[in-house]
Amino acid sequence: MFTGLVEELGKVKAIVRGVKSVRLTIQASKVISDVKLGDSIAVNGTCLTVVEYNNTCFTADVMPETVDSTALASLKNGAIVNLERTLSIGDRFGGHIVSGHIDGIGMIRAKDVNDNAVIVKIEAGPEVMRYIVKKGSIAIDGISLTIVECGQDWFTVSLIPHSASVTTLGFKKTGDTVNLEADVIGKYVEKLLGLHSSDKQSKASTLSMNFLQQNGFTS
Repeated sequence: MFTGLVEELGKVKAIVRGVKSVRLTIQASKVISDVKLGDSIAVNGTCLTVVEYNNTCFTADVMPETVDSTALASLKNGAIVNLERTLSIGDRFGGHIVSGHIDGIGMIRAKDVNDNAVIVKIEAGPEVMRYIVKKGSIAIDGISLTIVECGQDWFTVSLIPHSASVTTLGFKKTGDTVNLEADVIGKYVEKLLGLHSSDKQSKASTLSMNFLQQNGFTS
């Protein structure tokens, strides 16, 4: 599990492309200071397993399903990526629950400056937007952020200067793609309430919005 607090920016040093898979070698320092084979590291929000490492780099395999469902396929040599190690017991929990399993790929539609903040507008598909709520949480390229506004197929987030300086969103441009992971709590609520029409099993749930309201879970 991750928190969406980026620990450092890494640099893609090598990309080996298979028929459908990719092997990434990424230069880093902090996240490999205590690394072991088999450890998980979030690369732009995608949970990858370390298969090789040395004092300056680690290597991870990206399987075909992950290539197809994330923006990692568009990475090039020299690309800068967000890196985060898994949460350890006793660590401060400063972001939100991030699994490292990407729900969809979004596209940056606009970046506007508002005083000391940068407002980023992201276009996303229904597989992500159904979990988007104003003031809710979203992981963008592994960065834990709060949703400011949202529409049918878009939402905005606000970056403080620190976040803009230590993550990829600070320099990404309009038209660039990003990995999106919705708040896992929304997915469980959807499952329990049977809101997803294709989920036949969840329709049998006895949990309802009326039950939540009666027991003080919603207002």
